[in-house]
Order: sequence, then C-alpha cells, then structure tokens
Amino acid sequence: MAGNDLLGRIREGYSGYTKAEKKVANYVMDNAKKVLFMSITDLADACEVGDTSVFRFCRSLKLQGYQEFKMQLSLSMSHDDLEIEEELGNINLQDPFEVLAKKVLHNNINAINETYGLIQTTNFAQAMNYLERAEGIHFFGVGASMLSAMFAMNKFLKITPNVRCVMDSHMQAMLASMLSEKDLAVIISYSGATKDTIHVAKLAKQSGAKVICITRYTKSPLTAYSDVTILCGSNEGPLNGGSTSAQMSQMFLIDLMYNEFYRKRVEVTNKNIHKTADAVLEKIY
Repeated sequence: MAGNDLLGRIREGYSGYTKAEKKVANYVMDNAKKVLFMSITDLADACEVGDTSVFRFCRSLKLQGYQEFKMQLSLSMSHDDLEIEEELGNINLQDPFEVLAKKVLHNNINAINETYGLIQTTNFAQAMNYLERAEGIHFFGVGASMLSAMFAMNKFLKITPNVRCVMDSHMQAMLASMLSEKDLAVIISYSGATKDTIHVAKLAKQSGAKVICITRYTKSPLTAYSDVTILCGSNEGPLNGGSTSAQMSQMFLIDLMYNEFYRKRVEVTNKNIHKTADAVLEKIY
C-alpha cells in the first residue's frame, strides 16, 4: 500500500477506532472531496462529534493535526480520483501560456465574486461600527494572512494614525493581552485553525477588545472568539495554502472596509490622506 494512501489507512485501522472516530471515518470515506474544503468544526458538526474527536482521529493516523490530515487526504485522492485536480483549480503542466493566464484570471475573479456574494450587510455594518468607535485598531495574521494584515495597516495608516500590526507571533500575543474595551482586533486567517492566531483572538477577547475575523469558514476554532465574522471566498486546497486568490479575496474585503471607513469620516480622513501623501512626496522621483 502506498505511504500516502490515507483512505486505505483509514479503512485498515477502522476496527480500532472509538465510536466518535468511526463517525468521522465514515464521513471522510463517503465525502472525501467535500472534506478537503471543510474546517475542522464543519467536519465535527457534520459527524455530530466535537472538534477534539476529529483531532484525536487525525492523531490516531499518526498525523500532527487536521491540516496535515487534509494534505495527506488530497495526496491519497490524487491516486484514487484524478478529477480532484480540476476542483482544486491546479494548473496543468501541459497548459499553453494563454490557457494558464485564463485559468489564473478565472480563479481570481471567482474568488472576488464569491466574496462579494458572501457579504452580509448587517454583519459588515456592525464591523464598521466597531472600526469607527475603536481608539486602537490592531491587525493580526500569520503566514500569508500576515501579508493581508500588513496590507490593511498600510491602507488604514493613510487615513488614521491609530492602527498597528506586529509580525512576530510572541509580540502579537503580548499586544493582544494588553488590549482593552477601547480597542479592536481585526484577525485574518483563511482556515481559522492556526494556533497562533486562535491564541491571539482568545487573549484579545479576554482583554475586553472587540474582535473581527476575516476567514473562510463560519464555524472554526477562531470564530468562537469573534464578535463579527466576515467571510472571504475562494476554495483553497490543502496543497495550495496561501494562494493568491485567497489573498485577493481578503484584500477585497479590506479595501471595502477602508473605503467605507473613509467616507464615514470624510472630513478627517480627507485631511489625513493629504498629510500622509505629502509625507512621502520627497521619496518619489
């Protein structure tokens, strides 16, 4: 049996699973394609078990956690079901450049269109209310989501001075622990299952700050600490984490928040954008 034949390993060890683990195994074997795009909480809900049962199931397969489980599942399916390549939006090595360009364009446009379709006006209005009232706005993320967080800080710093983004995960945790009810934490995570990001969200919530999450999944360990959850589009396969289409969907939401913030405080933001533009004028030829 191939080393990455995860579905085969699940079947092989089935008799040794607990009752809850068997529920997870049954669902995975019946819905393998669907599981690739589910959060750990989505899968737990579908199996009517807790997140910890899913995690224990992954550990019983000698995997570090749910993300490695999805990666191995994808590799296993590449042998069992070649159609998955199309669903993941992978690039075919034989594609001519013109086809490659169209596929990349199609994926990115789809991600933004899907994100637009997921916007809930009431949720977004509540998020903007938190942004307007906050004395300190702090953007958090790790990995590719850190790039989105830095993009957000760069955008908002043009129109308001009370924004911050630190890159080191230890510094993020320390900052989150020092927030207050006057602060807002905007936490960006595609999966909603990154340990460092969840830790920051928990600390920010315990400190009394409001928490906005920009993520792919409504239910995840991260959104358990969220006051408002804003969903980004783009189905990102387990083997193409940090995809450009996922980042573009996040940046679309950040740009939308920026423009709404700008127009709601137009007198102040208009003055500030002129100040910040003048501040860097001499640095451009």
